[in-house]
Amino acid sequence: MTTARVSRAGLLRMRDFRLLWAGETTSMLGSSVAAVALPLLAVVSLRASTFAVGLLTAAAWLPWLLVGLPAGAWVDRLPKRPVMLVCNTVSMVVFASVPIAAWLGALTMTHLLVVATTGGVARVFFNLAYRAYLPTLVEGGRLLEANTKLQGSESAAQIAGPGLAGLLAQAFGAASGVLVDAVSFGVAVLFLRSVRAREARDGSTAERRLLAEIRDGLRFVAGDPYLRTLTAFSAMSNIALVGYQSIQVVFLARNLGAGAGQAGVVLALGGAGGLLGAALAGRVATRFGTARGFLLCEAFAAPMLLLGPSGSGGTGLAIFAAAGFGTGAGIVASNILTGTFRQQYCPRDLFARITASTSALNYGAIPLGGLLGGTLGEALGVRRTLLLMAATQLCSLAVLLFSPIRRLRDLPGPPPDCAARPRRSG
Repeated sequence: MTTARVSRAGLLRMRDFRLLWAGETTSMLGSSVAAVALPLLAVVSLRASTFAVGLLTAAAWLPWLLVGLPAGAWVDRLPKRPVMLVCNTVSMVVFASVPIAAWLGALTMTHLLVVATTGGVARVFFNLAYRAYLPTLVEGGRLLEANTKLQGSESAAQIAGPGLAGLLAQAFGAASGVLVDAVSFGVAVLFLRSVRAREARDGSTAERRLLAEIRDGLRFVAGDPYLRTLTAFSAMSNIALVGYQSIQVVFLARNLGAGAGQAGVVLALGGAGGLLGAALAGRVATRFGTARGFLLCEAFAAPMLLLGPSGSGGTGLAIFAAAGFGTGAGIVASNILTGTFRQQYCPRDLFARITASTSALNYGAIPLGGLLGGTLGEALGVRRTLLLMAATQLCSLAVLLFSPIRRLRDLPGPPPDCAARPRRSG
């Protein structure tokens, strides 16, 4: 796996990558605003319960379980850029419906759940197409740089987004943050339409069967020790992280007494850790190796999560922000290393199916995390639930410690037989 140092400008000099990066940065900023605005809207305007807020998070990720596997096969058949354009357009329309309904006095929790689910379906198809599309714009040796820049901008968006959501909620109401998300999807569409690079068309005319293609992706993941390990770890980790995140706004507002603006600032300060993680990912890979660097990042992030719910009052807000900073730094750096590994390791013609197979489990665990966070938050209390989710994240490290990854310095490159692997057609 390449671990070259990243230049400051680098790929941003390339027009197509620059357009893709600008569009996604804008969209991620909008999504970061909405990630805070939607639960705030539910809590403040609709007086939703802790369980209902957790259900809102679950609804956004449930589509990975419902359509994740067939989506991977469909995306492998289709040109990726048009799929991304359609998904962003759908997201723009459905999220724009929220502020319209709110301003008309017709917004309900059911409406929010439908919007979250529909947006989640669009996200499934977009993410699968996006990950498969990036290697067509960027050569393999520069994928680490590309992922570093994209993750860095995502982390920057996560810093600005919560603060912006809080300010918008205080000034114009929480629905205005969802409007910003809808506009950001429209901007992303405009940037993506300007990308000139086109994918090579698949010349195969053989009839392909959906179930056979899904099996190809599942078989590859199940038979590969590295992908199998990363998938199992991510599933357990996501249950813990999302169970934690689904009720963190409730904890800040009700347990620590934070207003909308304060909650946004605390989450923004916590998100700043992701920017540090993105900046350090390449250096960590160079110094320790990609496998050891990944393990170190996860081992640093997990204990930090335990600090979050340990304080109260103003001190508690500061502790929560510091814990979020450390957790974000470790997880973002880890995601860059493993994301680049998958893009270099997996066969191109199976990439979306492999990604769908892993994502159906590790993203499919997210609704469970959201439901657990909401249910346990009602039964045990929000603070105890946050501590339980943090302890679960710490326990997930055992999956890595008993895997082949712990013996490696670097994550492996493509298997020797990758080029010879035939495409199954039914």
